[in-house]
Order: sequence, then structure tokens, then C-alpha cells
Amino acid sequence: MSVFVYQSFEVKQDNFVEALKNLRMIQSYRNENYEHKVELLSPISGDDHTYAFLSTYEGLAEMELQNKKMFEDEEYKKLIEQFFLEDIVQGSMHTQLFRTVTGLKSDSSEKKK
Repeated sequence: MSVFVYQSFEVKQDNFVEALKNLRMIQSYRNENYEHKVELLSPISGDDHTYAFLSTYEGLAEMELQNKKMFEDEEYKKLIEQFFLEDIVQGSMHTQLFRTVTGLKSDSSEKKK
């Protein structure tokens, strides 16, 4: 069952160009070095400087494993250090976890009800 991690955050306006460059570097690094997919989402409506990462994992266990690997990786920690300290507004990150909902099986017992 897939797990989706949606992390929204506000990018500092005075560091906008550098922040977007760093966000794309984080996205590329994670997609190339870890077993999950990361998308960088930009706003179409709402707050103009609120961006988000959408990460897709095979399940909760895989999410835990990949996070452990990332936070043991010194190069990755340098990328996110700048992200947290220089690129986003402090306290603006909001993280939500979602999972897929399985469909109903089409069997004869369901049809009889």
C-alpha cells in the first residue's frame, strides 16, 4: 500500500531564486539516491510562496528505511540544512501522511446484499 508524504512550506521571498535552486537539488538528489519518488509542487492558486514536496513510498516501512538512510547521508544533510535554516520561513512546514484506499473486491457475496 503506497504512502504519500505531503510537506508544504513557505519559501523566503528575499532568498527566492536560491531557495528554488536548492529545492530542485534536494528533489534530484532524493530521486537519484533513494528508493522513493519526490515531486516539487508550485502553487497555482493560494499563497504565492507556498511550495510543497510530495514523496511517494511503497509503504510505511519503506518510508522509515529511506528516512534513516537520508539522515545518515552527510551530503543530504548539507542540502537540507540550507533548506531549513535559509530557504523557508521558520515554523511554516506542515507535514501530512496519506495512504491509498483499496477498492472493493467484486465477488458474488457483495452482489447479493
